Amino acid sequence: MMRSMFSGVAGLKTHQTKMDVIGNNIANVNTTAYKSSSINFSELLYQTTSRASGPNALTGRAGVNAKQIGLGVQSAAISNAITTGGATQNTGNPFDIKINGEAFFVVSDGKSNYFTRDGSFYVDAAGNLAMSANGYNVMGWGVDEATQTIKKDTVQALRIMSAANMTYPPEATTEAYVDGILDKNEPDAATDSGKTMNLSFFDALGYSYTAKFAIKETTTKGEYMVELADIQDSTGRSLKDVYNVNDISEIATFGGSQIIDTTELRQLVSDVVYTRDPGTDRSKDIYSRKMALEEVFSDYKDKAISGLKYRPVTIAADGTETPTITDGTAFKPGDAPVTMTGAGKLSKSDMETLHKLIFVEATTDATTGAAVPAHYYYEQADGTAVTLNAASTPADWAAVLDIPAAELKSVTLNADGSVDFTHETKFTYGETGSYSGGNFTVQISREEAYGLDTSKDNNNYTFVVAEDGQAQVTTSTTYNGHRLVFNTDTGKFVSINGADNVMLDFATSVNTRLGTTESLANFSDINMDWTNTTWFDNGGASTITSQPGTEDKGLGSGRKLGNMSGVSIQNNGEIYATYDNGMTKLVGQIAVAKFANAAGLEKAGDNLYSATLNSGEFDGIGVDITADGAGSMTTGALEMSNVDLSSEFTHMITTQRGFQANSRIITVSDTLLEELVNLKR
Repeated sequence: MMRSMFSGVAGLKTHQTKMDVIGNNIANVNTTAYKSSSINFSELLYQTTSRASGPNALTGRAGVNAKQIGLGVQSAAISNAITTGGATQNTGNPFDIKINGEAFFVVSDGKSNYFTRDGSFYVDAAGNLAMSANGYNVMGWGVDEATQTIKKDTVQALRIMSAANMTYPPEATTEAYVDGILDKNEPDAATDSGKTMNLSFFDALGYSYTAKFAIKETTTKGEYMVELADIQDSTGRSLKDVYNVNDISEIATFGGSQIIDTTELRQLVSDVVYTRDPGTDRSKDIYSRKMALEEVFSDYKDKAISGLKYRPVTIAADGTETPTITDGTAFKPGDAPVTMTGAGKLSKSDMETLHKLIFVEATTDATTGAAVPAHYYYEQADGTAVTLNAASTPADWAAVLDIPAAELKSVTLNADGSVDFTHETKFTYGETGSYSGGNFTVQISREEAYGLDTSKDNNNYTFVVAEDGQAQVTTSTTYNGHRLVFNTDTGKFVSINGADNVMLDFATSVNTRLGTTESLANFSDINMDWTNTTWFDNGGASTITSQPGTEDKGLGSGRKLGNMSGVSIQNNGEIYATYDNGMTKLVGQIAVAKFANAAGLEKAGDNLYSATLNSGEFDGIGVDITADGAGSMTTGALEMSNVDLSSEFTHMITTQRGFQANSRIITVSDTLLEELVNLKR
């Protein structure tokens, strides 16, 4: 009777333990990556009152089974469903990671390693990837700086936002390519400045620059010269000014000096008189031309007030004009200058365009009707504001126009912004000539005599002159660049400087005008590929352009200093940082642990497990979760608890009934004992 009572007590204890397990499962139904537990019962010891006996062949008596009375129940084992995965909960947080498979994250408190399925991570102030629940560091592998690959060694804390990882180093541009159409009817290519093409590039410090190229057509069909016109920094300032040098070629060169010759027959310009020297030296031939005085002096480069016309007369107060040049006057170097009079009206547009003044119109006071303020011109020079209005004297205007005050006779400022001037000054022409019959006859150069363009410094002319003045003129044009050639039949690229690629070469250092030496080591030479340019018809509009890097992979494009703009974690645990200069960098990999008997791990609280002798030891290195092809990581998601509430409530009911039944054993045993005690009465 006492035995039955103790059996009931054992039953109550074991069912209470099972209820504790069930209660813990239900309490953790929403715990991240929680693994449900289950309990198994086993019989307790037995009391044998009679052992078993075998059958007796001699007596013919059968065998008798043993007689045993059980002593109750006990908890046999509590196991975890550790290999059963929970459902996926999407969070959108890139540092939330769910393990797919039977692996575990490795985390550390700084002394010991623990294991968890809870992938709710964050980055702490030191840049370490850590568990959100307790701040334990997530362990993994670092990157070999020499190879930029993962170094699978003893796991370490993943410091993904270290100072070294927060930026990506700049790189100088070393490659570029040119593509697009250079239309043969491109109007800019026929100008002195040429068709402009820009190339943006970086130096080794990450500073950006723009190389400006000029594409100029030559006299040969389908051939162009490409010159380096300038290199500017990010503010638009020329490197000539930055390094205080005379020419951009001192900083970088793009090809060498090339001369292209073209020969043509030229006739003398109309009104030019050719006088042949009796000798053999044709450079002594004389070319002269008649020009009107206004043509000579009004277009002279040193005229006093830009925009005025000058005449060789003086004007009296009554308007009478007196010529200042007499018929037959000779003009030779050293002769006394001739007085010229300029009178005329310059418009508001002339004043603003030619003389860079700003006109301020008058306003009218609504009450008095007076002009407030009066109209005036405004100039800001050297930080000093200058105002010119109707009351300003000729001397005031002369100071702004930077001319001698004695030459400016009168100035009238009109309400519409126009200005009436009377100005008198002395001119010299600088060439031998004479005045006769209202015309000025001057000696001119051979280039002017044949109507050649003398404004281009890169043109040089040679002449073979016939008796009648007709000349065979050879124009030698000097270019500092590369010759670009297209096939005129197919429009396809042929070569540039006889090849597919040319270099923009930077000097290693430069000598400034101040006598100092500046290093240019931060610049790298740039190899430019021109093979994808064409000479097709595009309605006169060219699309030719240049881009940094190679066309197929963008290699050598260079970059600025990059600041970290994001972090992404791959399905194998590799962690990549992205930067605002377009680059990505491998900064580490999350390692995982796998155990021969994961159910043998011991729970340590905070969703952590510790290794035991029955789970197998952790080797300190870990494995790649994708190594066996059966595991992976999902970012932006967490593993939910694998507790099945329907099963738990069912187990709760059966446990309750078991507990209730065992309690009845005790109450019935108590009743029997009571009856036994009552026998004494």
